[in-house]
Amino acid sequence: MKVAALSGGVGGAKLALGLNTVMGSDDLTLIANTGDDFEFHGLHVSPDIDTLVYTLSGKSDEVRGWGLAGETWGFMEALGELGGEDWFNLGDHDLAMHILRTEKLRQGISLSAITADVRQALGIAAHILPMSDQAVPTIVHTVEHGPISFQRYFVERRAEPAVTGFTFKGIDAARPAPGLLDALAAADRIIICPSNPFISIDPVLAVPGVRDALAKASAPVIAVSPIVAGDAIKGPTAKMFREMGTEPSVQAVAARYQDIVDLMIIDEQDAAAAKDVQALGLGVVTAQTVMRTLEDKIALAETALRSPVPPS
Repeated sequence: MKVAALSGGVGGAKLALGLNTVMGSDDLTLIANTGDDFEFHGLHVSPDIDTLVYTLSGKSDEVRGWGLAGETWGFMEALGELGGEDWFNLGDHDLAMHILRTEKLRQGISLSAITADVRQALGIAAHILPMSDQAVPTIVHTVEHGPISFQRYFVERRAEPAVTGFTFKGIDAARPAPGLLDALAAADRIIICPSNPFISIDPVLAVPGVRDALAKASAPVIAVSPIVAGDAIKGPTAKMFREMGTEPSVQAVAARYQDIVDLMIIDEQDAAAAKDVQALGLGVVTAQTVMRTLEDKIALAETALRSPVPPS
C-alpha cells in the first residue's frame, strides 16, 4: 500500500511516526508544511520538516515536544549576552541542520533535495517532501499588530494576538515540490494528520494544484481531527477557530475539509458528534486520537490505514 500524508507540527509528526513504524518502507510519503519556514540570523529554519526528521529518526525531545533530545543552549545564551535577538531558540546541536540547509540552498540545491539527503543520512524509511521548493511564508493577520510573520506571532508573541485571517505570501507563484503530485496520484490512501487546519494544512492545500489533486484523487482521503472535546491537544487551533468566528469542534474541522475528505477520524470523546459529521457527507470513525505513547501512535496509524471508507 502506498500512502501520502499531509503533516505539520507536533501532532502531525506523532501520527507520521506511527505510520512510519507500521509501514517501515518507502511506500510512505510525508508532505510537510513549509509556511512556518523563515530566516533567523541568516539561517534557513524549516520547523515542520525538522520536527518530522527528528521524530522519525528517534532524535526528538519528547518531553518538550520539539527540537532534539539532550539539546544545549550555549549559542543562544552567548547571543543574548551580546544583545542579539534570542526570542527563537536555536539549539547548539540543532544549528548543524540549519547551517547545512542554508549552505546547500545558497549553492542552488533545492529544499526537497536537501530534505531527501537528510532523511537518507538519518536512516528514515519514509520520503519527506516540503510542500514546495519556493518560499511561501505564512502571514498572520492580527487585531493588535496587523499582519505579522508566523514565527513572530507564534514564538515571539506566544500566539497571544487575536487572529483575523491568514495569507501565504508568494503562493500564486509556488509549485508543488517535485514528486508531490505524483505521490498523491499513486497513493492508495491519503491521510491528513491531526495538524492545525489554518497554519499547518491550509498552506499545503493552497499550493497550486494540491487541493484540486486531493478533490480528484482516486484514493480515499482520511483526516484525523486535531480538535478533541472542543479543544486542541496542543497549540492555538481552538483559539484560532474562536477568533475566526467558529466554535471549535470536530464538525468545524470536517466542514473545512468537506470538499476533499471521504472519512473523518474523531476521538471517542466526540462520538456524539458523528451524526453531524455524517450530515456533511463524510464517513466517520471514532478512535483514541490522543497520542501519548508510541503504542497510541501505532494504533491511530492502523486506524487511518485500515478503516473502511464508505463509497462516495
